[in-house]
Amino acid sequence: MSIRHGLLALLERGPRHGYQLRAEFDAATGATWPLNVGQVYSTLDRLERDGLVAQDGDPDPDGRIAYRLTDTGHAEVRGWFASPVSPKGAPRDELAIKLALAVTTPGVDVLSVVQTQRTGTMTALQELTRLKTRAAGDDLAWSLVLDSLVFRAEAEIRWLDHCEARVARAAAARPQNAVVPVSTTGPAVRR
Repeated sequence: MSIRHGLLALLERGPRHGYQLRAEFDAATGATWPLNVGQVYSTLDRLERDGLVAQDGDPDPDGRIAYRLTDTGHAEVRGWFASPVSPKGAPRDELAIKLALAVTTPGVDVLSVVQTQRTGTMTALQELTRLKTRAAGDDLAWSLVLDSLVFRAEAEIRWLDHCEARVARAAAARPQNAVVPVSTTGPAVRR
């Protein structure tokens, strides 16, 4: 998730200081990805350096400085909303990396790793489902975030089921102590 673009989108509503931005971000996302105010202000500093925001007047009585979008900032927000999110820009998928390494690391019980993750994901899915039943129907932003998290958890469970089946088939198909190629380009591993 791009904090940079999230803050720019919030500033599209009008000038805000860092604490307001953090509160509005947390409110829109149900604090699913909480920001600390230090992240907000360091991002605002970079946005100002890049000419996307500017300070909006003098500090308030508490010393907080409000920021507003520049014309370049408005264009950046419009471009962000008009563009698809690329999976290349997403953070690494730690679970996929973990399972890939588990499969290629001698002595790791891959099925246990899969089961442990499935249990954790099921617990998270149950909590998300509880949150959905309690969420106010008129809070569309939070409801959409919850829907996204539920769909991702369901997809992760389906993927874990798939991984478990593939690992079990691979284990059943190879004789004990056989050399099994890990990949078509990598070295073989003795199991």
